[in-house]
Amino acid sequence: ESISLLPGSPRRLCPRAVVRGGQDPKHGQQCLQVPRPGARGLQGSLTRRSSQASGGGRSPNSSVINNYLEACEPLSSEPRLSRLHFHDNQRKVDYVLVYHYRKRGAHPGSPGHSLAIVSNGETGKDPDAGAPGDIEPGPLDALEEERKEQREEFEHNLLEAGLELEKDLESKSQGSVFVRIHAPWQVLAREAEFLKIKVPTKKERYVIKSEGSIAKTFNEILQKLSAPLKPRVPEHSNDRMKNLSYPFSRERMYLYNIQDEDTFFDNATRSRIVHEILKRTTCSRANNMMGINSLIANNIYEAAYPLHDGEYDSPGGDVNDRKLLYQEWARYGVFYKFQPIDLIRKYFGEKIGLYFAWLGLYTSFLIPSSVIGVIVFLYGCATIEEDIPSKEMCDQQNAFTMCPLCDKSCDYWNLSSACGTAQASHLFDNPATVFFSIFMALWATMFLENWKRLQMRLGYFWDLTGIEEEEERAQERPRPEYEARVREKMLRESDKSLVQKLGTGGTEDADDEDKLTWKDRLPGYLMSFASILFMIALTFSIVFGVIVYRITTAAALSLNKATRSNVRVTVTATAVIINLVVILILDEIYGAVAKWLTKIEVPKTEQTFEERLVLKAFLLKFVNAYSPIFYVAFFKGRFVGRPGSYVYVFDGYRMEECAPGGCLMELCIQLSIIMLGKQLIQNNIFEIGVPKLKKLFRKLRGETEPGEADSACSKHPEQWDLDYSLEPYTGLTPEYMEMIIQFGFVTLFVASFPLAPVFALLNNVIEVRLDAKKFVTELRRPDAVRTKDIGIWFDILSGIGKFSVIINAFVIAVTSDFIPRLVYQYSYSHNGTLHGFVNHTLSFFNVSQLKEGTQPENSQFDQEVQFCRFKDYREPPWAPNPYEFSKQYWSILSARLAFVIIFQNLVMFLSVLVDWVIPDIPTDISDQIKREKSLFVDFFLKEEHETLRPTEEPARRSQGASRRSGGSPAASPVPSGRSQRGSSTSPGSQHTSV
Repeated sequence: ESISLLPGSPRRLCPRAVVRGGQDPKHGQQCLQVPRPGARGLQGSLTRRSSQASGGGRSPNSSVINNYLEACEPLSSEPRLSRLHFHDNQRKVDYVLVYHYRKRGAHPGSPGHSLAIVSNGETGKDPDAGAPGDIEPGPLDALEEERKEQREEFEHNLLEAGLELEKDLESKSQGSVFVRIHAPWQVLAREAEFLKIKVPTKKERYVIKSEGSIAKTFNEILQKLSAPLKPRVPEHSNDRMKNLSYPFSRERMYLYNIQDEDTFFDNATRSRIVHEILKRTTCSRANNMMGINSLIANNIYEAAYPLHDGEYDSPGGDVNDRKLLYQEWARYGVFYKFQPIDLIRKYFGEKIGLYFAWLGLYTSFLIPSSVIGVIVFLYGCATIEEDIPSKEMCDQQNAFTMCPLCDKSCDYWNLSSACGTAQASHLFDNPATVFFSIFMALWATMFLENWKRLQMRLGYFWDLTGIEEEEERAQERPRPEYEARVREKMLRESDKSLVQKLGTGGTEDADDEDKLTWKDRLPGYLMSFASILFMIALTFSIVFGVIVYRITTAAALSLNKATRSNVRVTVTATAVIINLVVILILDEIYGAVAKWLTKIEVPKTEQTFEERLVLKAFLLKFVNAYSPIFYVAFFKGRFVGRPGSYVYVFDGYRMEECAPGGCLMELCIQLSIIMLGKQLIQNNIFEIGVPKLKKLFRKLRGETEPGEADSACSKHPEQWDLDYSLEPYTGLTPEYMEMIIQFGFVTLFVASFPLAPVFALLNNVIEVRLDAKKFVTELRRPDAVRTKDIGIWFDILSGIGKFSVIINAFVIAVTSDFIPRLVYQYSYSHNGTLHGFVNHTLSFFNVSQLKEGTQPENSQFDQEVQFCRFKDYREPPWAPNPYEFSKQYWSILSARLAFVIIFQNLVMFLSVLVDWVIPDIPTDISDQIKREKSLFVDFFLKEEHETLRPTEEPARRSQGASRRSGGSPAASPVPSGRSQRGSSTSPGSQHTSV
């Protein structure tokens, strides 16, 4: 009698065709292998497959039957319709597990046929235990044998949970095995009800009404104008339509329009359901490890991922979601189009969908800020000829003799030689920058408020309301590293009761001895605190090292007459490049250090781990990126001293001064080079080049390792092989981090660089498509994760927005000349203009009071100098208190502090006002939520009435007949529930009238 392998497959194997594992099957021979009874793993017997493909019920103590058959070619006689299904062309592959095996004693030259193992889900006892046909596998080392037993038990538990498996046979000396997982309808329905997944009901899509005729007309005009910018995807066509959704329930199957069980749940939902089962399935042989993540962390499995929906660049007319995303979203040629956010959410899940929605809103908000920034810059260009201080500095008739910039080798110089620097400073240091700083502070507030509104709108359309229970359930699941630490702690205890509790899942107990207390975590916390302080100190030390480089290089270049004229430009440019290289290197180091420090703290859940990692990485990268900019903005030139009493870093090396036009121009250069360098090198070249190099390395390594792939199968690789060669998905933290750092560049020092939003906009237009291409073509498909917001990143954005108000206030008050000009014009000017402002900012110094050995050697100055000028507010040499701070200095200082207080409070008040005016929940969404409740009540009552009508009519007829006959009404059987295709209703699933 022959044994059927798969439903619908006419090919059958004879139970006599059994060979031992040590023997090589002949070419073309189909072989059936039964696990040997002596093994500690699974034991199975051959029984006839049931009529249903999904299998019947399973007893918890029964063993699983595995059919091993040779099948590089399709197992079914029918041609392969899709490489996303089992070899029977019927069951869809919902998830893939991969592990690497290595055998000892196998012949390297043995022919490697690709064999598939199909777990048909049947169970039964083993009547043939100890039969002579059992195969004795080659000897394995202890670790490999232990991992094999753990995998077998885990896969057995998956089968007990209702999943169906198909995997390759370990027929070579070493290689990778792909375990394909399929979830039948019963499992999908059960888990969807458990997870409370909202699915569309039979109710037709209803229109989202817009309030007001004016708003409706404006919206229609806007829709027509933006039609060429919309992607050609089905999900983007009707953005004013919504399905009426309800959590899936097997007792209310009549609410849903289930036309095809295979397509009712989309691929992302199916893989999410399977992943939930994988995360909660235990393995007792692996110390009761909970979930696939623990097994991957212990190298029992190598990878676990859902499949992509086919190839994105396949020829032909077959269009899948991945191909559609590539054509309409993940190409640079469609950079002008809107993002298909609904399709992104459908394919990748809500978490990634929210990231791209946030990135798209941020990029669109950069457009008005870029326009205003360009206008401010053009205003500076247009008024450069009318700037009185610049004219006075460039006037050679009224030249100011300035004190030497260094000792001995530097000569006296005319202020008119710095004319170019003064004019360039006016481009960014003009009254319009104050307005732009206020605008950007309000811009940040409006951006965050609009994001909250968009987040609520997406949450409504994506049915994310009420997922708090799901997030709490995810938070309760411990990480594998936490479970391992708990086990180590329990094993260190001498009490046997703790060890016994470990065997019964003690990691879930609420007792203190089963958890990590603050004493257990204290070493990790101390290590994190000390390491973060060390890293911050290291960053400051490097900044100080660059300062020393600038000082020494400037002194060395000043000795040579040929390089003396370009000292400031050369030193500034090389120092900024050094800062950029150091920032790029330390960014990678700090990212790895933050991850290591978070691991040694052993957070319990994945969410806690991610939040702590984000905070550490952001703190270190923020200090790393902004410390050189903070130095130039607030510290450079503040501690120089004065002629005759300079501050020296080392012997003969004075602290560096700001340029004659102020430090704002140098701050602009520093900010622009670091921002553009990070975006160009780190965000684009690294993101494009590093994944390609990794992919090339994996490809070369796969070609050099023997027995990895079969030549016949490599010509037509399966989808799981193609996805396995892609880069694994590691989370959204790097993507958010680079955008958050850029957000800081745009908002924190925007007063010194109004063009920052322009460069950020240009970068983000490329960044959106670059990230899209990476997710679609270069990464394995991530698990679909439901979340209602962007988490801790919103708090960081809000903090940066508030911090930017203070920073810009100090940049305008301290770094720029806005306050000194204002004070001079209204307090010291004779005619209310800025004429005489440059002379007002320069103090006198008697050159005869220079220290011995610091006077210029071989001075080539045209005239004999008695007094030189330096930029500061000090008393002249002939005053009673020479070189002390003058009255003007204190008045300007008080004006600066007053401006900081007024500016900060004014902008904060306006931000709070904007926050109050713009509601967090759009009015139309709040109204639609109320309307949807009433719609659903009507729909629910209607469906309940239609469901109960067939059961009420026979009862009425029987009651009427009994009254006519005069007898008592006979009890008639009532159906237990409405029969639905593919579902089995129990007597407990009767519907009650509402």
